[in-house]
Amino acid sequence: MSGSGAPGPGAAPCRFAHYFVLCGIDAESGLEPDELAGENFDQSPLRRTFKSKVLAHYPQNIEWNPFDQDAVNMLCMPKGLSFRTQADNRDPQLHSFIITREDGSRTYGFVLTFYEEVTSKQICTAMQTLYQMHNAEQYSSVCASSSCSMDSLASSIDEGDATSLAKLQRYNSYDISRDTLYVSKCICLITPLPFMQACKKFLIQLYKAVTSQQPPPLPLESYIHNILYEVPLPPPGRSLKFYGVYEPIICQRPGPNELPLSDYPLREVFELLGLENLVQVFTCVLLEMQILLYSQDYQRLMTVAEGITTLLFPFQWQHVYVPILPASLLHFLDAPVPYLMGLQSKEGTDRSKLELPQEANLCFVDIDNHFIELPEEFPQFPNKLEFIQEISEVLLQFGIPPEGNLHCSDSATKLKNLVLSDLVNDKKNGNIPSNALNMYELLKGNETIARLQALAKRTGVTMEKITTPLTEKEKDGKLSCEELELRDYKLNVQLREVFANRFTQMFADYEAFVIQAAPDMESWLTNREQMQNFDKASFLSDQPEPYLPFLSHFIETQMFATFIDNKIISQWEEKDPFLRVFDSRIEKIKLYNVRAPALRTSNYQKCSTLKEAAQSIEQRLMKIDHTAIHPHLLDMKIGQGKYEQGFFPKLQSDVLATGPTNNNRWASRSTTTQRRKDRLRQHSEHIGLDNDLREKYMQEARSLGKNLRQPKLSDLSPAVIAQTNWKFVEGLLKECRMKTKRMLVEKMGHEAVELGHGEANITGLEENTLIASLCDLLERIWSHGLQVKQKGNPEGGQRNKGKSALWSHLLQYQEREEKQEHSAESPVAVGTERRKSDTGITLPTLRVSLIQDMRHVQNMSEIKTDVGRARAWIRLSLEKKLLSQHLKQLLSNQALAKKLYKRYAFLRCEEEREQFLYHLLSLNAVDYFCFTSVFTTIMIPYRSVIIPIKKLSNAITTSNPWICVSGELGDTGVMQIPKNHLEMTFECQNLGKLTTVQIGHDNSGLLAKWLVDCVMVRNEITGHTYKFPCGRWLGKGVDDGSLERILIGELVSSTSDEELGKQCRTPPQQKSPTVTRRLSITSLTGRNTKPNAGQIQEGIGEAVNNIVKHFHKPEKERGSLTILLCGENGLVAALEQVFHHGFKSARIFHKNVFIWDFIEKAVAYLETSDQIGDNEEALLLQRSSCKTFCHYVNAINTAPRNIGKDGKFQILVCLGTRDHLLSQWIPLLAECPPITRMYEENALLRDRMTVNSLIRVLQTLQDFNIILEGSLIKGVDV
Repeated sequence: MSGSGAPGPGAAPCRFAHYFVLCGIDAESGLEPDELAGENFDQSPLRRTFKSKVLAHYPQNIEWNPFDQDAVNMLCMPKGLSFRTQADNRDPQLHSFIITREDGSRTYGFVLTFYEEVTSKQICTAMQTLYQMHNAEQYSSVCASSSCSMDSLASSIDEGDATSLAKLQRYNSYDISRDTLYVSKCICLITPLPFMQACKKFLIQLYKAVTSQQPPPLPLESYIHNILYEVPLPPPGRSLKFYGVYEPIICQRPGPNELPLSDYPLREVFELLGLENLVQVFTCVLLEMQILLYSQDYQRLMTVAEGITTLLFPFQWQHVYVPILPASLLHFLDAPVPYLMGLQSKEGTDRSKLELPQEANLCFVDIDNHFIELPEEFPQFPNKLEFIQEISEVLLQFGIPPEGNLHCSDSATKLKNLVLSDLVNDKKNGNIPSNALNMYELLKGNETIARLQALAKRTGVTMEKITTPLTEKEKDGKLSCEELELRDYKLNVQLREVFANRFTQMFADYEAFVIQAAPDMESWLTNREQMQNFDKASFLSDQPEPYLPFLSHFIETQMFATFIDNKIISQWEEKDPFLRVFDSRIEKIKLYNVRAPALRTSNYQKCSTLKEAAQSIEQRLMKIDHTAIHPHLLDMKIGQGKYEQGFFPKLQSDVLATGPTNNNRWASRSTTTQRRKDRLRQHSEHIGLDNDLREKYMQEARSLGKNLRQPKLSDLSPAVIAQTNWKFVEGLLKECRMKTKRMLVEKMGHEAVELGHGEANITGLEENTLIASLCDLLERIWSHGLQVKQKGNPEGGQRNKGKSALWSHLLQYQEREEKQEHSAESPVAVGTERRKSDTGITLPTLRVSLIQDMRHVQNMSEIKTDVGRARAWIRLSLEKKLLSQHLKQLLSNQALAKKLYKRYAFLRCEEEREQFLYHLLSLNAVDYFCFTSVFTTIMIPYRSVIIPIKKLSNAITTSNPWICVSGELGDTGVMQIPKNHLEMTFECQNLGKLTTVQIGHDNSGLLAKWLVDCVMVRNEITGHTYKFPCGRWLGKGVDDGSLERILIGELVSSTSDEELGKQCRTPPQQKSPTVTRRLSITSLTGRNTKPNAGQIQEGIGEAVNNIVKHFHKPEKERGSLTILLCGENGLVAALEQVFHHGFKSARIFHKNVFIWDFIEKAVAYLETSDQIGDNEEALLLQRSSCKTFCHYVNAINTAPRNIGKDGKFQILVCLGTRDHLLSQWIPLLAECPPITRMYEENALLRDRMTVNSLIRVLQTLQDFNIILEGSLIKGVDV
């Protein structure tokens, strides 16, 4: 068996081509209209599409690649059969296609479509009958509309001129006696690898043999038999020569350490799209958006799709991939998954008429018009400008303008230039010289290169124009492959090297972050879903800042997840080929950069391997490694398959059904080695795991997050379409479950630590990425099964840029609700009952209303598009913990859902919809600020209430109170509170999370003294309520004499959380235990229990530790430093405890003594005394510390603010921390004489060891750059 090339399991990977296929009209079944193609029957019969059939395919079947008749027929003739007459253009067309099987493996098809005269009388008569019926209908419609204006008349007729029916019929008709009828037919090669150039040449030579006046040297069966059974695949790293009808064809295959094979000319992709557009589309593909390519030309769709996916190396597109979407599969455009599809545009239809269900996340690429529409809000590729610069240098070396050249590639796809004279005609058409070069490329199949070159010179294309470097080689004539093809190969490989080099640089250290947790493959596959495979947080923290927006999105994609999975699997299995090549490149980089610092920089490093890559291809093409057997006469029946010019002969199937019994040695040798490899692979695959179980795990593990690999092209029964949609629904639900779980785990921390995240925190960047992907998921769910003809469009049916299915649904809901509102109030879920304090003064209830939240978003002038509004609404609902509730309310209007969605839509599957809302409800367990932190410039209404302690003071003060609210993004400035009011509303630019409130008054009037319990401030859009505890007096001669205080805020969890907790079965979030409000130990009553020395020292350690931790977090996730300094357990409170310990605070003549009194006494002493030091250096240091200390205290005392004594102490601690002086001031205070008068013997400040340890603890803050909030030190000039 080893010597035979007969199709056996081992021969699979060895053959160049698997099938030869012939498609066209079936004379027996005649003309069958193709309803699936969705054609309009108003069109004239010649413009309609009819069903095509696979007329023959050889061999009948191959077990390793079963023949899928429906899919092949659909992709060979995506539009079905088309008819022409002698008056129409009948140029042959070449296109290719790809079939992706469910396991992700691919087969390529290369198709040449040409027109053949119809010889069947029956079909010609049927066509004439169709025309007579069509013209009769047109005539009646013309008569019926004779009263209309000429304009509408013209528009009512399909093509042509309504002024005369006779003219119409003559122009748009087929007359059996006068016209010759032609029908499309195609020949196709199906191959395991994309050898596009070689297949193209073979098919062109075959077509020439049919149309040439002379019959071919051998019957066509000889050539087809030869390519099917006697031409092997070139081994990796080798080139192969085989023979077409007229001349040899050369193909080559990259070696094991080179970039994988790609034969589609990237030159064309860059000419069609332009460099800038291509990089943008490439970024969309990397981020797994929905990509729709649009062109009249099938081959352009295929070239762009294959070109872009080729550039992804080492990553591979994991989702739906249909570069040519047959007309009968248009329902796939509402697939709620990432896809890369190509759609053929019909002549004369523009983009605006194309109605698509899902546009929120769509990248639309209009290839013919050199134009792209991008989704909103997507990050740019890292170092984009330098990257574009490097690519354009490569393009310019090959004479290609980076901005693209739309006309260049026309000729590359249209085969009219096969006929030699056409080239000369094209010159007359004023085409640019580079066009002629491309035509020359298409003439590779001609009789001799010499004749071609002569022709090229005759039409004005000189070879010197191609590129200078090639001219000498051309003169030597050493190359066995045409110059232009070699240029395309070289350009391809150099461009791919530039792209691959970017990824090698960006992911050079990816391996360090791969989490290898499983001991063996079986346990890894079983737990794949629960396991964290890549330490994302650490990886991102290691990257240059400018890369983060892109990388944080990219590492969430399926292609990155699969890449990491392949890395982990490579411990137990043979490495994935892409991964092997990529890893070897990273090793090479590391060898060269031994001395380079380990830290990542965003410096751009150009690709240095361009020359070598181009050379290896050139060497392969100059020195042919293998030559296949020549085509030869077969044992055929005489008299069959007679040659008739212009008609493809009926082939003898018996000679083409099987291969030869003895094959050449080379093929058999490679077959045997391949068989050995296959056996080894199968063995390693099945070792240690039951086959079926393993297969199931592998499929599940690899399809994790991919809802559907590929639409099945072959079976289009309603049952299969329903099954496909059901898979989509299941996939969406699974994706929702995983996304919400991930968002919770990241945010809550505990589980995250167990999963190997290191410290439990979610980076702001990561959170934003996850929320953006949730918005994208909701858009996809809302566009699944959407009725495309939508009303809810304010522009009266005009297509709206970036149409959002979710927002459209919300708008229609709003419209219906507002109509009902005048008769009855819209359903409102009341949030909190009343917020009561012990005084009975409350914040009025905030209405919870879906419509109200929509209005907030509609009032935001910064947002210009529907997609933007939908995203803002999702963020707002998530921040308010109302997302699930709002969506439930939206979907409760079933009549609207039925009107907008088809029966199979996700939103109409009740059980799945309920589970989906339940998953979203789980997000209420954590606090998000995803609206407040993103829309930083919008105006927000706030409401504030001051709550006094009535039992001990008057509720209203006679003085003039004021308030100033500060947040992370700014402050309001001082605002006067209206007299006799405790509540006020104000509007200002988003303050972010609120941090402090300054409150004070001018001490005027009889009842000036005021005891304030707290201040409440609420953001009226998000509903976030902050409490600013006070519990102190404001007024002269009471407490510490303060007329203004700085209060530190804390977010109050809304009571609606508890209500929601009752509705759902998830336990509500545990609140942190509330700490009793900090009062000055000497302020109101002496009842507070005093902490002991140990607790005080622990408190200091904890406060300092929290500040150190704060600075060790990435800058964007640090939270509020103000709370760590001045909050409940902050540094100021901890130091207050130290200073209060052993303080003689007894009332001296009924007057409270404060820490500030001690500080002032210390200053008085330090300003008058001379210091005595052991040595001069210590003395200088002591003097400078004294000087700064006195300066700071005096500056605080003379500040134009009415701050009390405790407030002054707070400012002193804050300034001392900021300027790293606290550790110098403490010893001064501990050694000055007033301490003995004002402190007990056992006070902490009088214990040398305690003071030294306090100094050491405070010194740990020296390394940090502490920036204080303006409100804390306003008016203090040091």
